[in-house]
Amino acid sequence: MDDEFDALLEAFELKDERRTGWVLRGIESPESVAAHTWGMATLCLLYADRADDGVDRERAVSMALVHDLAEARTGDIATRAEAGKQRVAGEEKATLERDAITDLLEPFRNDDDLLSLWTEYEARETPTAQFVKDMDLIDNCLQALEYEREDRYDDTERNDAFSEYENLDEFFATAAPRLRTAVGETLFEEIKARYEREIGRGCRL
Repeated sequence: MDDEFDALLEAFELKDERRTGWVLRGIESPESVAAHTWGMATLCLLYADRADDGVDRERAVSMALVHDLAEARTGDIATRAEAGKQRVAGEEKATLERDAITDLLEPFRNDDDLLSLWTEYEARETPTAQFVKDMDLIDNCLQALEYEREDRYDDTERNDAFSEYENLDEFFATAAPRLRTAVGETLFEEIKARYEREIGRGCRL
């Protein structure tokens, strides 16, 4: 049980691990990785029945809950739309996260399905994994809309981390080309339209 509790305590650090993208953008009191995970799991719960055939709601929610567990050890490595801003190369990120998730789940090795959920999500080959990834992107866009509505950042302050994009545009630009499901695209267009109304101009996407 000691190994299990050590892994649990490490995983619970995600409650305090702030999402890197929001930190870089200067968002006031940005969400944690755990908060993002909750939002994503909730989206999976609510929208699985609107997804394409083959999406398993229970598996989607479980997949959402484990998808960022590795970040308890690796930290949140943000995906950037802007050229040259990627802090860690894709292959290196995948290796770091696979090693971390394998080690964190080792005390729970009697439940092999946990690691298979993470592996399936990373591969993006099944309808469920593609849907869950879309809900990951949608959660990010919803959070951007909320931060815009709440005026949680200073858009007049110079920010070299977001030199190519204004306001919270990069978070939409990152999501747009990666969506793979009809429900994801529908939600994205509605959220983007609301975001554009909030800032009173068209996004440069």
